Amino acid sequence: MRGRLGRECVYVPSCRFGLFVALRHWCPPGGRVLMSPVNDDVIFFVVLAAGLRPVQAPLNPLDASIDVDAVPDELWGSLSAVLTTNLYGNPDDAPRLRAKCDALRIPLLEDGAHAIGSEVGGRPVGSWGDASVFSLSKHVGAKAGGFLSCADPGLREALEKTCEDLLLPGRLTAELAYTVRPYAEAAVRGLRLRRAAWATMRMLGLMEREEIRMPLRAEDLGRAVGAAPDLTASDSWVRVDLHDYRLRSGGLRLGRIGRKLDHLDEVLAACRAGTEQLLSTRWARQGPGRAGEVSGAGVGGAGGSGARPVAQPLFRVPLFVADRDASIAALARRGIVVGYLYDPPLDDYAGAGFTDLSPDPDGARWFARHALPVDPLRARQVIDVLEESGARPAEAPGGLEPTRG
Repeated sequence: MRGRLGRECVYVPSCRFGLFVALRHWCPPGGRVLMSPVNDDVIFFVVLAAGLRPVQAPLNPLDASIDVDAVPDELWGSLSAVLTTNLYGNPDDAPRLRAKCDALRIPLLEDGAHAIGSEVGGRPVGSWGDASVFSLSKHVGAKAGGFLSCADPGLREALEKTCEDLLLPGRLTAELAYTVRPYAEAAVRGLRLRRAAWATMRMLGLMEREEIRMPLRAEDLGRAVGAAPDLTASDSWVRVDLHDYRLRSGGLRLGRIGRKLDHLDEVLAACRAGTEQLLSTRWARQGPGRAGEVSGAGVGGAGGSGARPVAQPLFRVPLFVADRDASIAALARRGIVVGYLYDPPLDDYAGAGFTDLSPDPDGARWFARHALPVDPLRARQVIDVLEESGARPAEAPGGLEPTRG
């Protein structure tokens, strides 16, 4: 990762843990952090756990990037930091956000969990911010691990010390469970026992999300916010879907992560090919500057101003369908599970008691309601299912370019 980003990196057991460390290091207590409302609720709870106030940004409705021009001047002046999302691998406008943050003398923090191979402005996502965090559970597929990177190499030792202070001791049972999990999941898939497995988890109380968003539990959350900054007080929210997020990694885990990371470039190439396929469909955003594409100029030294756009190796490709529930059901019948949905937006989910509401929420609401994030590694199957099911493209919001169809 140091070679990919050109900056120092610290291994962390999860992206969310690395983000907590970054927020604590770069943001003053009680500071206000501009972030995307179309984001995993876990990230929202990490910001609260760090003792900070989330501020929801207006978004471009066709790729869910922060709409820099739609953020009011008075809001910019109130911020302590900006946190990008780079949703599904589509980059936020890091060059402009970097310039804004420099003018305001506040840090830019990049969440690159979905964007380990994406580029913006001729540089990798994660190389623009004062700090950036990455997940090894997404493209790498290790289901554990991450990195925290920093622009100032002199901060590496301090960040490592903070991580050490916050880590919990590893557990042999957790290491063994991590080791056997891939084989258990393969058995479930091979025996077509997905429904039975989900039913059993529900019966045992192991399902933490019955809906897209986890239960907020406002009264309990209020007490946790009052105790912040404190990761332990917010643990029941931050740990959802990844209970080992702050455990020290053992040799079994690190060995598997390393083997998975060795194949990252192969995965990125396959994701790029699948992204290109999906962007050619009638459900994708059309025209110059499509979500999922980066101009050939300045990327890897290729092309000029007229170069054909190059596809990003997206983690998920957002297609836009008129009836998302019907499309999800059609894909499920073919064994294709649609995840990484973030609906409703965080300000609608949490309310003004826990976050500053977006000054222009319509873009986020449209994206959250219509985006169908699909795995580019299953591009051909997804296209076939959507064609067979008669899925119609969603109509774009007024004044924006339409989808094909």
